[in-house]
Amino acid sequence: MILASRDRVPVMADDCRRQAFELERRIFELDNKCASLRAEKQDDDYLQNASSILDKLKSFYRQGGESNSLPKLLQDYTQVILDITFYEENKLVDQEFPEDCSPFKIQQLLQDLTEPEVLAGRLVPAQEVQSVLGLEVLECLYWRRGALLYMYCHTLHQRKQWIKKNKATFLKCLQEGVRYLMRMLQVRNSVKLNDGVVFHDSATANFLAEGIFSDTHLLTMMYIGEMCFWAVKYEDCSVDSTERKEDRLHFRDIGTQILHKYVLVCDGPLQGQGWNTENAKEILSILQ
Repeated sequence: MILASRDRVPVMADDCRRQAFELERRIFELDNKCASLRAEKQDDDYLQNASSILDKLKSFYRQGGESNSLPKLLQDYTQVILDITFYEENKLVDQEFPEDCSPFKIQQLLQDLTEPEVLAGRLVPAQEVQSVLGLEVLECLYWRRGALLYMYCHTLHQRKQWIKKNKATFLKCLQEGVRYLMRMLQVRNSVKLNDGVVFHDSATANFLAEGIFSDTHLLTMMYIGEMCFWAVKYEDCSVDSTERKEDRLHFRDIGTQILHKYVLVCDGPLQGQGWNTENAKEILSILQ
């Protein structure tokens, strides 16, 4: 049945109420989780910050806040997610990723870090996700997921016996991690030098033209290169792959391209700024 325009108004209102309730439910769930984690470490700065933001969000709902504040609510909610998951990630790293529980915990963390983007698309469909959350926050969400898988794979790479038995799982983690990190590099468009923007510093202009906006972007490139190297090392030996060939990343090509750009930047404009290229050059000599 096609609804008349006057009939759509209550339907849309119901959708808005459901959306607001969904976010409210998640906020109170996170509040319980944060309280539980703070019982482990009361003085953790990230958990304290998350708790402070959650108090403001709960107060907003208790005072009957309007749903037209959804973008700001989602931004605050995302910061809570980033703070809580950072604490949880550090626990895994400190414990050197225990074999028995790490796969489940990592999937849970990846899911938590994906949720803000999903909720933003669902709750504010009229706006692009990057407009709702902000470019830096969206970059951070991709960075955190990719960096988590990098740290996990870095640990697994040292467990040779584990990899022999779990090559397919290792390669899947590498592929997923590289995808997240590549998405991080693609959130902002590189600046075209003929866009009418005047740069007084040619080095800055070159960085922006290459899509390098921060130290984290450079570190992301190095992480991608290392993960591609690990994948190339093991993918030829892996025969147990259910993934379609066209869906697989071309690790050798990606690693070569990314590390080549990394070396050019670090040995060029950033020379003497503390960026080491020895490992990148060694990996390039193997990939090329």
